[in-house]
Amino acid sequence: MRHLYYIAIEGPIGVGKTSLVNLLSQQLGARTVFEEFDGNPFLPEFYKDPERFAFQTQLWFLLQRYQQQQDLRQVDMFHNLLITDYMFVKDRLFASLNLNENEMGLYDSIANLLERNVISPDLVIYLQADTDTLMRNISKRSRSYETSISYEYIDALNQVYNEFFFSYQDTPLVIINTNRIDFVNNDKDLNEVIDVIRQPVSGTKFFNPARDY
Repeated sequence: MRHLYYIAIEGPIGVGKTSLVNLLSQQLGARTVFEEFDGNPFLPEFYKDPERFAFQTQLWFLLQRYQQQQDLRQVDMFHNLLITDYMFVKDRLFASLNLNENEMGLYDSIANLLERNVISPDLVIYLQADTDTLMRNISKRSRSYETSISYEYIDALNQVYNEFFFSYQDTPLVIINTNRIDFVNNDKDLNEVIDVIRQPVSGTKFFNPARDY
């Protein structure tokens, strides 16, 4: 994988990050790290009452993801490919959408200290989809705490992600439009994604399949 040691896959809720990480791990023999959202005790309540539970939810995610990032420092990243289904900055994107001004100020003061000790990936893959596709995917996986997620929330989150990656320049970036690709059920599509990842990337590269299913 042309000296790639650490790949981070990002995208909004329901876009297929975890599925792609699992598939790439099988194909490439990579180690994996996943965000542990199931352990957040505030998450179900957040979807029911966002204003009341947003700060607790974000702070739990921030500290949990920071601990995972510190654990990465304890392993040898220069012998095996590592793939994660999130970037550390992910939490800041959600916070910017969910927190009020005072909460965001306090969140920033904590996040700025933690970000100094976070490892940057060698390559970021941004999985992109329209909001209708995301909502269909969320519905299909039937997670109980996601049943109350609104279209408006996912649409706003999708916009936050698109705006962030529109100007992203920190690492090489591959943007994959997933509206017309099914890498989970179609081996040809998965192989095309792997081919794109294998190619050298400098700056930003776009992969926009044009097939219909």
